[in-house]
Amino acid sequence: MLKLNIAPEKIGQARGYAKQIAESFDWLFKGYSSVAIERTILRLMGMDGAIEGGEPIPNLVVDHLKEKNILNRGVAYWVVNAMVAKGMSVQEVGDAVAQGDLDLSQVEKADDKLVLAKLDELVVKSLAHIKAQKGFRDNKFAEYGPRRRPALYVIVATGNIYEDVTQAKAAARQGADIIAVIRSTAQSLLDYVPYGATTVGFGGTFATQENFKIMRKALDEVGDELKRYISLTNYASGLCMPEIAAMGAIERLDVMLNDAMYGILFRDINPKRTILDQYFSRMINAYAGIEIQTGEDNYLTTSDAIEKAYTVTASQLINEQFAYISGLKPEKMGLGHAHEIDPTIENSFSYELSHALLTSTLFPTAPTKYMPPTKFASGNIFKTNLMDAMFNFIGQVTNQGVQLLGMLTEAIHTPHLADRALAIENANYLFAATKDFAKEITLDPDGFINSRANEVLDEATKFLQRVSEQGLFNAMRNGEFADIKRPEERGKGLEGVFQRDENYLNPFMEKMKEELGLNK
Repeated sequence: MLKLNIAPEKIGQARGYAKQIAESFDWLFKGYSSVAIERTILRLMGMDGAIEGGEPIPNLVVDHLKEKNILNRGVAYWVVNAMVAKGMSVQEVGDAVAQGDLDLSQVEKADDKLVLAKLDELVVKSLAHIKAQKGFRDNKFAEYGPRRRPALYVIVATGNIYEDVTQAKAAARQGADIIAVIRSTAQSLLDYVPYGATTVGFGGTFATQENFKIMRKALDEVGDELKRYISLTNYASGLCMPEIAAMGAIERLDVMLNDAMYGILFRDINPKRTILDQYFSRMINAYAGIEIQTGEDNYLTTSDAIEKAYTVTASQLINEQFAYISGLKPEKMGLGHAHEIDPTIENSFSYELSHALLTSTLFPTAPTKYMPPTKFASGNIFKTNLMDAMFNFIGQVTNQGVQLLGMLTEAIHTPHLADRALAIENANYLFAATKDFAKEITLDPDGFINSRANEVLDEATKFLQRVSEQGLFNAMRNGEFADIKRPEERGKGLEGVFQRDENYLNPFMEKMKEELGLNK
């Protein structure tokens, strides 16, 4: 691939500041939990379902414990204590609490050894299932061959999971490697996960465990037909970040949108809640062998793509360090960036090439996710198709991991099947035509592309140093990221964060940390 002339010590300095930022949250990870984390524990234990009004049973159990002022010991203890004392299953405990027939605070205390033994039994069973799902994926890639690079990533977003299946299968047959099911608009702001299969969504389809199961089954069917493993993507972000990660692990999703800061900046979710929830959600993804994708492309929707390019690089480095803390390896970090410079600017292509090459240089083994030009797409489908071709050219020659394909009708309507087919055709043409092109050319060490990459890295390093000195929460309060101000004491979901007591239990986190080598 093309090579930038960047001193390794410059990269090390930037990474060092990012590491300081991520590691400064040890107090939060060790001392606090959230209602979403507790609901995740219940789901991993096997609790599911909803009452007639649609309220999920895990929510009702967590809310019950919160009302009784005993949540700070963690749901695991109280539910399993009731299982042992009453001779009930996990689901029976949840159903009884949801119906108002059981007060967990009034259940007699069982022997702690029996409670811990039952907990261990539930953890082993749940994690064995997740390991089996990971093994199935690994075996399929071994049978059919690894995913190509860049992988072709396309979106379905009808609102109806059954229609999504039809479109996803068509996209796979057209050549897509990864299918992303876009979530219904604003689902990230729901502090619960809807239950069951859904057929009505707004701008996308609700992320539910049943919908995951339906789509996974469909992609397995078409994958066996095509002799390719088709990867499935959904969104583990928002107020239910760890819950959705757990559902994805159970149903064998392969990629989860999972950013440490996206929800804070673009959905006004409380900073403390988001940083805490992403820690456990990424640990689940790491354990399940799920690839994460981050949302740095969103910075360029609110900020100028040239002036604020350094914020993308800085955020990528911070996301990388948070991912390390949760046990993710570089080959599972789909760090994001985007092709969003105004195409009328002189040398816009050189800017884009420089920025994309900087990302692949900083993260050479990561399946970086490159987002298409959308900000300046217009009703002129021929121009948009040409912009997408330039984007695909850069994706190939800079060795991106995942190429989210642009659609020529991007600015007109939700893409039709034919639009998606044309996008795949465009990418396949460019990828084949330029397959070895990068091996044949070199960059002038003092030329524009190399100089620009060094300039962006220098700006990102200074920015990371400033953030490290003032603290990430203060930097967000001051609007340092994407020109958006997010104070630590405000935002959605703060009331769902609580301090653990000395007897707090999260047996899944402890077991995952042990097996991922995070206790060393």
